Amino acid sequence: MNKESKTKKLWPWIRRHKWWIILFIIVAGGFLYFMGDDKNQGTGFATATISRGDLRQVVTATGEIQPLNTINVGSQVSGTIEAIYVDYNSKVKKGDILLEIEPSVLQASVDEAYASLVSAESQRNYAKSEYERNKSLYDDGFISRAELEQSQTTYEQAEQSVNRMQSQYDRAVTNLGYATITSPVDGTVISRQVDVGQTVAASFQTPDLFEIAEDLSKMQIETAVSEADIGMITEGLPVTFTVDAYPTQTFEGTVRQVRLSPTITSNVVVYTVVIDVDNSDLKLKPGMTAFVTILISEKVDVWKVQNSALILRNFDGIVETPGDATPADHLAIQRMVNGEQTVVLVPYEKGLVTATETEIISDEIQDGDRIIFGRYGLQSSGSARMGPPR
Repeated sequence: MNKESKTKKLWPWIRRHKWWIILFIIVAGGFLYFMGDDKNQGTGFATATISRGDLRQVVTATGEIQPLNTINVGSQVSGTIEAIYVDYNSKVKKGDILLEIEPSVLQASVDEAYASLVSAESQRNYAKSEYERNKSLYDDGFISRAELEQSQTTYEQAEQSVNRMQSQYDRAVTNLGYATITSPVDGTVISRQVDVGQTVAASFQTPDLFEIAEDLSKMQIETAVSEADIGMITEGLPVTFTVDAYPTQTFEGTVRQVRLSPTITSNVVVYTVVIDVDNSDLKLKPGMTAFVTILISEKVDVWKVQNSALILRNFDGIVETPGDATPADHLAIQRMVNGEQTVVLVPYEKGLVTATETEIISDEIQDGDRIIFGRYGLQSSGSARMGPPR
């Protein structure tokens, strides 16, 4: 009865946990199956396929698209802006009027300087006539030499005063001319910082009014390259890049300059690389972010393999090694020979190395070859014959 009672109590527990029991049976069965298969079949080589294809060694970075040359147009005089003749994206020619500052204060300065100049010239003319008269009197002996020298000094001082007033007048006229601001170059207005009625103060520094891009058909990208990669970058290297505005289009450029001055960003030393870009279709806009790929080297239709396939340290238990062959100059290759899987040694050299693949230079590589780069057990079935091919 006790046994039957225990059985009756066990069945409800089994029904409640039947899915866990089924899962346990499946896992345990699978484990025993694979363990049994491993014992019967053994394990083999870890291999990677050698294939033909193209290799590209590149450096990637991001940068900002900028005009080749931009000019900040400022004001050299203070005043209130009376009129603005251009706006964003306006095309301008050299000498075109961009802006005018209200000229009344500057005109008053011109008038004042002119009046001072006229007064100084009048005083100079009077002093000159006095000096010439006293010189004649001195020659006739009617005045002393001291009186003559005094009139000469007065005349010279009046002449200096005229020169000073002339300079002030010229400066006032020049400042009045500065009230009309013109474009220094042919280009496109890409920024405007002022509005009509705004007061411009040029007392301490020249305020920027406009930014003009000289030629938007030619742009540049300034991108930061880390010190680990900068040694591979040289002038003239080809560049491709994309921008978010045209995600399906790839643009081209050329490295123009590698600047020597470093910048430290987040404890990483980076160098600025400047890339020239043709923008004849004007698709690229100043300030766009460019995702740049700089092509360092390229190989076409070569033998290549993933980098992880070249980690083998020795040939122990894989193949007989005649002479001084090492994994540094030989590959353990698995290939089919006369219908059998065979392992052979093949001499090779490393060619171009990229972030993921390496070029294999060897005259003995064949289609279908696989590089052995490790073992995960000993084969017992004899499916692969160790040693050179028959």
